[in-house]
Amino acid sequence: MGRARSKGTIVQPVPTSTDFVDGDAYWSVDVRALLQRLGTSASGLATSEAASRLVKFGRNAPGSRSGTSALTVFVRQFRSPLVLILIFAATVSAFVGEGQEAAIIGVIVLASCILSFTQEYGASRATEALRQRISRKAIVLRDGIECLVAAEDIVPGDVLRLSAGNLIPADGIILDARDFNVSEAVLTGETFPVVKAPGRSAPEASVAQRGNAVFAGTSVRSGTATVLAAATGARTEFASIAAALERQIPETGFARGIRLFGYLMTEIMLAIVILVFFANLMLHRPLIESLLFSLALAVGLTPELLPAIISVTLARGARAMAANGVIVRRLDAIENLGSMDVLCTDKTGTLTEGVIHLDGWLDVDGNPSTDILLWARLNATMQTGLKNPLDEAIAGAPGDGASLAAFTKVDEVPYDFIRKRLSVVVRSKDAQDLLITKGSVQNVLETCGFVSTAKGLRPLDEKKRAAIDEKFRRWSADGYRVLGLAIRRFESLKTFSRNDEIDLAFAGFLLFLDPPKEGVKETLAELAQRGIAVKVISGDNRYVAAHLAGAIGLRAARIMTGEDLSKLTKSALFASVQHTDLFVEIDPNQKERIVQAFRRRGHVVGYLGDGINDAPALHEADIGISVDTAVDVAREAADIILLKQDLGVLVRGVDDGRKTFANTMKYISITTSANFGNMISMAVASLFLPFLPLLATQILLNNFLSDIPSLAIAGDNVDPDQLRRPRRWDIGFVQRFMVGFGLVSSLFDFATFAFLLLVAHATAAAFQTGWFVESLLTELAIVLIVRTHKTFWTSRPSSLLAWLTLAVAAVALAIPYVPFAAYFGFVSLPLPVLAGLVAITALYLLASEVTKRWFFDHESKHSHRKTEG
Repeated sequence: MGRARSKGTIVQPVPTSTDFVDGDAYWSVDVRALLQRLGTSASGLATSEAASRLVKFGRNAPGSRSGTSALTVFVRQFRSPLVLILIFAATVSAFVGEGQEAAIIGVIVLASCILSFTQEYGASRATEALRQRISRKAIVLRDGIECLVAAEDIVPGDVLRLSAGNLIPADGIILDARDFNVSEAVLTGETFPVVKAPGRSAPEASVAQRGNAVFAGTSVRSGTATVLAAATGARTEFASIAAALERQIPETGFARGIRLFGYLMTEIMLAIVILVFFANLMLHRPLIESLLFSLALAVGLTPELLPAIISVTLARGARAMAANGVIVRRLDAIENLGSMDVLCTDKTGTLTEGVIHLDGWLDVDGNPSTDILLWARLNATMQTGLKNPLDEAIAGAPGDGASLAAFTKVDEVPYDFIRKRLSVVVRSKDAQDLLITKGSVQNVLETCGFVSTAKGLRPLDEKKRAAIDEKFRRWSADGYRVLGLAIRRFESLKTFSRNDEIDLAFAGFLLFLDPPKEGVKETLAELAQRGIAVKVISGDNRYVAAHLAGAIGLRAARIMTGEDLSKLTKSALFASVQHTDLFVEIDPNQKERIVQAFRRRGHVVGYLGDGINDAPALHEADIGISVDTAVDVAREAADIILLKQDLGVLVRGVDDGRKTFANTMKYISITTSANFGNMISMAVASLFLPFLPLLATQILLNNFLSDIPSLAIAGDNVDPDQLRRPRRWDIGFVQRFMVGFGLVSSLFDFATFAFLLLVAHATAAAFQTGWFVESLLTELAIVLIVRTHKTFWTSRPSSLLAWLTLAVAAVALAIPYVPFAAYFGFVSLPLPVLAGLVAITALYLLASEVTKRWFFDHESKHSHRKTEG
């Protein structure tokens, strides 16, 4: 996946005030020389200089955003195959002297494209505004002072401060680093983090071999570093593969369904066009007239506003979700959110308050100890790595500030997710160094050879280990999160590393309490009512997780630990994951395996996480969910950002996602059922009538007018029963719906033919006018029927949809009598004929309502049998 530079490749000049000599590679240049060439220093750029460079080199983004300009979006409407077909038809008409018909087709095409453009462009602007609300920030030295700036405002020559959880915003070299590990999988495909340190790499070194360099788009797994930005924006390694990465985003179930639906409509369209065209030629109809009629049939069958309707419903859904505290980073994810039936989440801050309190600082015998509190505060306040609620709770505990001032920091060994501990070395006035290690009880214990007691150090034997473990279990079962604390004294050393975490003395315990979040029990019940199962995946121990589950109403009968999971094959995990209630003591890679197993079982999986170790699972899930306060790598991996870490916000987001899905499906159901029936009727009628049942321009006008109410579908009301369960795209359902309702539509079309020919004795023009009115009325009537699973008079449509439907119905009835009717080949209809057409439409309305009741009852039984099977 990585893109290595081959030997001899000429590197693009680094964008500096003093350009590199051709062939230079910044990772191979001495730091002092590089600082000079970049016109900067170790204390960073001046604010004014950074501003001028931003103007010169542009935003720090992989590509431009010109794709969302008004002109680009407008031109995009004319690239649709259906629009090109119509333009071709208009050109043919003009070429053979049918200028009036060509003009009518051109006006209809332009009007359709303008409608589609206004919807899509408005949607893209709204989406861009939402993205700006979650723009990424980075710590940069400006004027020698650390400040927070937008990642897009970083320029070559900036000096960056990076720590665990940061997404690296630019390519550059390391000036200073401490236990700095970077995940470069996005560039190199390498799973494990890479150790980075200051130095120089060979000019021909590949991306994976540049140990002194970091790259935009990669993430910091542990440690801290100061980095000099050398390349930004389109000049980064990430930008060179950004397009490929974008293509690798997995297709959502809804997007796949839309694609399959497009294939289905294309096959039907081609079959009808070819059949009708050659049949009309065999009946000795004029060639051009037959061609235009066939092409118009194809256009009339296809829901050409579907891309605009999808864009509008998604953008409207995104705005509604934003108002409820949910920001959508990828619009396609909205449907996945509505389809979600399993939610995997950690407990801290989601199921619990997230405001952690330090409730106890106890020695190895379980007694309160001021020494334990002092050491814990030194460890928490002097560490400079990843900030976390536990350290904040320790720092906020009552204590004597003067006692902290008696110590100075010597060094630290940052936290990482393998060791699960953090060490800080401090020096007291007696000049002796004290290493203080804090972390998971088991991970701290494994570094210990002694126990620290009031009587001094004692060897850590099995009896003492068992006593420590018993206290840990008891407190955990009471709902406390328990950390261990150990110490070791040294004679003064110059540097420390994780290798010095040996022969420590276990000193005591820190007890934290994070109570269940108020109302979470009710929220979990609401998720269950919507068909969403909540699975807790936590790094915490089994006792704490089981205690919390019992308090909030989650099942805790079947628990799987990380150790249990590590012994399972992929198939064994697939078999057992469905019946597991809690996953505890889990490491990051195991979270990803759990999500993968649920997806293999056919579930649509959401994963809610905010930490560094959540990124793999967020990528794997169908819908990655994070919070606004999450670390960079988690936010960037997520599809949905919660502005508040609250499952109640997510419940509203699920409802909005399901409304979006429901309204999109309404348009597809409406257009396929009515259009399919009308086009089949028209194709059959063209084979038996001595004239065309509708002219090409009449078909296009019918299609255009029937699409107008569809523009309001994005904001239509959705019945509560459609929000109660996850809904997924089902191409089989669409086919059955289209055929079932299409046949009903065709049946009433044939009744209309009989009425016009046998009762009204209509001429060709009167027949075409009458059927135009009836077909347009039935297409409008079906909007009211299929938009709801209830009887249509008990489900209220949105005001805009209702008024647009009534307005177009009025136009349908009035169009034979307007002055320009003759341009479209219409003639006035006698009032009895018009009344007969309205009566047929009313009967069609009732027949469709009965069909709907039968269809959805049958589909419900079919779905139930499928679930049981």
